[in-house]
Amino acid sequence: MAQQQVQPSRAEEYKLKDTSPQLGERWPHTRGSGWMGLVYGGDKLTSTYDLVEQMYYLYVRVVKAKNLPTNAVTGSCDPYVEVKLGNYHGTTKHFDKRVNPEWNQVFAFSKERIQSTILEVYVKDREMVARDDYVGRVVFDLNEVPTRVPPDSPLAPQWYRLEDHRGEGKVRGEIMLAVWIGTQADEAFPDAWHSDAASVQGEGVFNIRSKVYVSPKLWYLRVNVIEAQDVQPNDKSRLPEVFVKAQVGNQVLKTKVCPTKTVNPMWNEDLVFVAAEPFEEHLVLTTEDRLSQTKDELLGRIVLPLTLFEKRLDHRPVHSRWFNMERFGFGVLEGELRKELKFSSRIHLRVCLEGAYHVMDESTMYISDTRPTARQLWKQPVGVLEVGILSAQGLAPMKKTDGRGTTDAYCVAKYGQKWVRTRTIIDNFNPKWNEQYTWEVYDPCTVITLGVFDNCHVGGNEKPGGGGAARDMRIGKVRIRLSTLEMDRIYTHAYPLVVLQPSGVKKLGELHLAVDSLRYQAMSIVASRLGRAEPPLRKEAVEYMLDVDSHMWSMRRSKANFFRITSLLSGTIGMFRWLDDVRRWKNPITTLLVHVLFLILICYPELILPTMFLYMFLIGLWSYRFRPRHPPHMDAKLSWAEAIHPDELDEEFDTFPTTKSHDIVRMRYDRLRSVAGRIQTVAGDLATQGERLQSLLSWRDPRATSLFVVFCLVAAVMLYVTPFQMVALLAGLYMLRHPRFRSKLPSVPNNFFKRLPSRIDSML
Repeated sequence: MAQQQVQPSRAEEYKLKDTSPQLGERWPHTRGSGWMGLVYGGDKLTSTYDLVEQMYYLYVRVVKAKNLPTNAVTGSCDPYVEVKLGNYHGTTKHFDKRVNPEWNQVFAFSKERIQSTILEVYVKDREMVARDDYVGRVVFDLNEVPTRVPPDSPLAPQWYRLEDHRGEGKVRGEIMLAVWIGTQADEAFPDAWHSDAASVQGEGVFNIRSKVYVSPKLWYLRVNVIEAQDVQPNDKSRLPEVFVKAQVGNQVLKTKVCPTKTVNPMWNEDLVFVAAEPFEEHLVLTTEDRLSQTKDELLGRIVLPLTLFEKRLDHRPVHSRWFNMERFGFGVLEGELRKELKFSSRIHLRVCLEGAYHVMDESTMYISDTRPTARQLWKQPVGVLEVGILSAQGLAPMKKTDGRGTTDAYCVAKYGQKWVRTRTIIDNFNPKWNEQYTWEVYDPCTVITLGVFDNCHVGGNEKPGGGGAARDMRIGKVRIRLSTLEMDRIYTHAYPLVVLQPSGVKKLGELHLAVDSLRYQAMSIVASRLGRAEPPLRKEAVEYMLDVDSHMWSMRRSKANFFRITSLLSGTIGMFRWLDDVRRWKNPITTLLVHVLFLILICYPELILPTMFLYMFLIGLWSYRFRPRHPPHMDAKLSWAEAIHPDELDEEFDTFPTTKSHDIVRMRYDRLRSVAGRIQTVAGDLATQGERLQSLLSWRDPRATSLFVVFCLVAAVMLYVTPFQMVALLAGLYMLRHPRFRSKLPSVPNNFFKRLPSRIDSML
């Protein structure tokens, strides 16, 4: 009991907190006050970046220079530009022997770190041995810098005559510059050099930038292996036991061994793979002869590009085709005989790319997209989701640099096929991103996932071979179900970033958001493709966002799912199963007796059904006062992360297969975890169904509860004015109709019920 009692201070830190950020772009009425005199006198709200706090920057665009003087000694000029503002200075790349260089580079200085009223732009000549020479400079007074308000056009750069670095007169050469004050909504912001990341050099600069990624387009590749002909074994004295092995990338599937020993085997088996556009992998098919349980012999092989196959968008059958296989084995000869042997065996296939299905790359419990692969089958979007990633507070040190704890945090958000990554805030336990992103919503019963990570690659600390020396550390994750949000309402909350570690559950900070209203293979493909981007979205981040290890055995998760089940009525499942058996006429005698009982009850209608619906309507109306005011968040208590035993935690973070040394213990341990993982999934599904039933009147999903409450009201009114005997008779006979009069498609109420939310969104 002592472990389950949480101190009020600790329980409080795991709760969702309301915040009151200053959202929207706000500009002064007059721009003449300049940078240093900037005040929030008047408000001008724009349509972009209105869900984040505005962060003001001084932007300097260095475009190019012309007619630069050459060095009197070397006779050449290796120019570069240094932009200096107080203690901060950034430099462009340098060019060798060029008097008319072009840089086209942008520098951004945060207002919060400005320590000077003078901006200095120096043009220098790089020297290999001596100190770099000054070519000239341009000086700006920050009080005279104009302000650019989106959606104004970009500020046009101008030519400035260079002056002596001591300010004693003009010198030869001109530089084209544009200087303005703006916010993070400026299009120059993502690719600009930032003063708050001045310590990052080299390749690390590319690893800290914000980026938008798009998941690759995934297809299901269905390979129907029908039959083969003239499959000759290498040993002519026996008939082969043939099976087909198919491979796409690192996915390998096999058919069963043909039950008949023959040179013309038949299988008619379906093998399903996951493929991504552009199709880089090939379909590799081999026919093999099963010599023994441990030995197979290759007989034939064929390699087919995926672009060869038809893309199917409906249920129409795909035409089958015969393919000639290349012969393998002792009978293969060179020259003219090889051409003949290539056609000695062939295989009959029916292959297509399925475009009418959605390829699952994330858990169905918190899926973010249900659209089919083929764009032609997409419906129109039902709305737009806008998310402002504001800041995080109180992050814990994730690594040590120069003997002190540091955190370089960035945030990743995933919804549908679109991934976003904020810029990395260097060495800050209270980072402020204030970046806003937009997604089209095609189904409100979906979940957006946001994760915060510590960037371990800002210093370019990677191995020479390309392998990273460190992995980006997870700080925490937040999931938000869109159906729990109200339309046209802005939510501003601080979400606790709770993560489970081998040492126990920890709160590693708070994430501030503003919201306006064959899976493993798919995940591997998505992680591989996103890892090629610049900056790469690394595999550990993709795996954490997609919950790749959610199916593994965990005593903690099993306990949490079990107690979710016990919170429901124990007899509910049994009652529904019995009613389902009666409806399906599993026992005709029982079903007939139920018919007789039902007809008897028709004679005493009273006010049972109207009262029941009216009662549920009143409950729903009363519950509206106590409806959840905040979106769900990660619940450490619901997840049983607070009272977990250290040994159970060690088991959860153990590798699979286990690292235990004893062979017998390892075998039993792995078997237990595999079986328990399935039990865990079933337990979670049962709890989800019960919680969906509870959510009908809880206003967790406002739209669904509104529809149900209105339905209850309409039903109550209709049943008050309609004879009960007629309604009950028609409803009862419809429910008890024979299975031959039922449709195989799910009913509308069943489809509606499966789209209701559950508390799985709040579990770790």
